[in-house]
Amino acid sequence: MALKLASESTFRRIVDTLLSAATADHTFVSFGDSESSTLRFANNQVVQNVSVRDPNVSVRVAFGKKAGSTSTNRLDTASLTTLVRQAETIARLAPEDPEYLPPLPKQTYMKVPSYRESTATISPMELAKRAKPVIDQCAKNKLVGAGILANGVSARGVAASSGLFGYEQFTEAEFSLTATEGDNSGWTYNSHRDVEALNIAAGTIRAVEKALRSREPRELPAGHYPVILEPAAVAGVFGVIFWETDAKSYYKGDSALAGKLGSTILDPRLTVRTDPAHPDLMGDGFDGNGLAVRPQVWVENGVLKQLYYDRFTAQEHNVEPTPYPGAPIMSLSGPTVKSIDDLIAQTKRAILITNFWYIRSVDPTDMTITGMTRDGTFLVEDGKIVCGLRNFRFHDSPLRCFQQVDAATAPMESITMESGKMLLPAVRLPDFHLSSVTKF
Repeated sequence: MALKLASESTFRRIVDTLLSAATADHTFVSFGDSESSTLRFANNQVVQNVSVRDPNVSVRVAFGKKAGSTSTNRLDTASLTTLVRQAETIARLAPEDPEYLPPLPKQTYMKVPSYRESTATISPMELAKRAKPVIDQCAKNKLVGAGILANGVSARGVAASSGLFGYEQFTEAEFSLTATEGDNSGWTYNSHRDVEALNIAAGTIRAVEKALRSREPRELPAGHYPVILEPAAVAGVFGVIFWETDAKSYYKGDSALAGKLGSTILDPRLTVRTDPAHPDLMGDGFDGNGLAVRPQVWVENGVLKQLYYDRFTAQEHNVEPTPYPGAPIMSLSGPTVKSIDDLIAQTKRAILITNFWYIRSVDPTDMTITGMTRDGTFLVEDGKIVCGLRNFRFHDSPLRCFQQVDAATAPMESITMESGKMLLPAVRLPDFHLSSVTKF
């Protein structure tokens, strides 16, 4: 049976109640409802199976430029009326917000393939059946497996006294596995609208292989190395660039990209775009303010082409506002390598990195970041994985290390615990700064 959540007609009833009760100049309504089921396993056994329902409605009102907002998870008429009154009380007491703008007018939204019946209808028992081969594979290889297998269905809506109205439903399935033995580990993680597209079996095999291959890791000295970054590792290093496209920071001079609009910032063969309607990504039809999303090109042939303009900054610079760059795709023009294994086979010597974690900013002026390798770091020599390596800490900037890309695959599914779903290639970079060595 499909997971249940508030329908569009329910959201319209909520909107009508709130707008009828409102006396402010402007009223904006934001709504969310979700139900999810999560199976967790650890020590090669299922340890938890939980289901969560989480409805929420918030209202923002304004008298001129004096705005106030409140939220609740109670959807009855009396609670919604109280919600409006509380928001109006706050707004009357608030100072004027010089950047406040009235709600958007009615928008036309693109159709995003965000809902899959297969994900909405899968049962907890079926999730357990799909987790069993994962656990068995770990146990067979004397590894300890831990991870999750989850599905959920959500609804979100926006509406305003201006005539703005948007509602959409979407599904999400998620699978992760960390296979460990002592200090060695292997990892896989994927998220998709369609539970059937998680590639659980293939991901499990790769995670187990990484854990087995990383036994008795060797230690190499810190330094500058050629590296092969798998897509998750690319996400860790490259994802910070999207934050730096913020136009407000750009014009204030706070962004590492300040002054670089129209200039080459990456390898001239790299293009970065966003495609909210791509079936393998997690795009939405509208952002949190109800602004319609659209495909956009951010970097074209290495050149920075687009900034992210919030509505106020867009008005300041007389341009159209842009939705935040969700559903990113990075691609390399020209010949590409078919797979990560082929990329390895064509490499004389490099360090193969599966993933990074605990990524933090070091120097915002040039986008230098730091983090640690994780879940499979290997030495590649003469086209083969020679051995596992102890993990490294890195210090580098995507603006430096992506100036030259030696080789890349086509875009592949990529997601980490610190970044959303992207389509990114695995890449071989000639120079990456691994600044210190860990003891595990």
